[in-house]
Amino acid sequence: MQFPLKTSLKYLAVTLVGAHLSAGMANEPADNWPTRPVKIVVPFSAGSATDLISRQLANHLSARFKQSFIVDNKPGGSASIGSVAVANAPADGYTLLMSGPASMVTNKFTLKNLSYNPDTFEKVALVAYTPNVLLTNKDQPFKTLDEMIKYAKAHPGQLTYASFGAGTTSHIAGEMLKQMAGVDILHIPYKGAGDAIPALLAGHVSMYFDTIMTALPQVNAGKLVALGMSTDKRSDMAKDIPTIAEQKITGYNIAPWYGIAAPSGTPKVIVNKLNVAINDALKNAEFNKKLQDTGAEPMGGSVQDFEQFIAKETPRTEAIVKASGMTK
Repeated sequence: MQFPLKTSLKYLAVTLVGAHLSAGMANEPADNWPTRPVKIVVPFSAGSATDLISRQLANHLSARFKQSFIVDNKPGGSASIGSVAVANAPADGYTLLMSGPASMVTNKFTLKNLSYNPDTFEKVALVAYTPNVLLTNKDQPFKTLDEMIKYAKAHPGQLTYASFGAGTTSHIAGEMLKQMAGVDILHIPYKGAGDAIPALLAGHVSMYFDTIMTALPQVNAGKLVALGMSTDKRSDMAKDIPTIAEQKITGYNIAPWYGIAAPSGTPKVIVNKLNVAINDALKNAEFNKKLQDTGAEPMGGSVQDFEQFIAKETPRTEAIVKASGMTK
């Protein structure tokens, strides 16, 4: 993975006056945007990494534009519920999506009867990515990635790994590891990270890819063991945890990423305003520190950078999905 540099509002027209007001708002000049609160739909639950990063960005954008940016959590359906809500919203800049791998790429290949087209979203700006850590229970008969691979090869189909949902990054990361290491490990999907971690702690599953923010407290407390970092470089938050790539799985590199997208047809002037604002936020020391405190690494870049990023991620993800049998 190559990382670059850094309820839409409903107007119920029950009267002629209401209808007139609604039409007026819909036709307001894009140059004046925003003149009322903007909603950022997060397709995951409150407290998730996506949610935390979205709230930090919303606070920064609220201060910049002197207008409220509000996070609206719409979890479920491997991010499809929130994605559909944004895809069907007016293209006026007042409903945005904090998109990620599932909503923009993976769902195209894993979900049947997908009721939105990820390709039609206006890409605004990449925000950040978060390294994942491959974790195991301290009672497992291995303490390193190499030991795990040897054990898995000696006991095919015996080990398991959890994910926070079919088609999510934690699922893709596990399938990618299986393919590159040549091991047979069973996937066990859970409804979310809040279910997967307790299952790992209780020994119900052998492994789990978790975001660094929630993984480190368990590792530092000695409750879980870190086998490797999912990205191609070590994290400043945990420099003692080696990457999976440096442990003989050359080229392994995957992480959840986050980017703002908008409904198809959103005026370019609004898209460009947002892109500039997000890139400025990523250059702001205070915002950057808050971002990195969650374990996230800033991305940024132009609208074209986002489009090219998706173009590279799509065939890679499709290949992993097809090889694993996850196809719809």
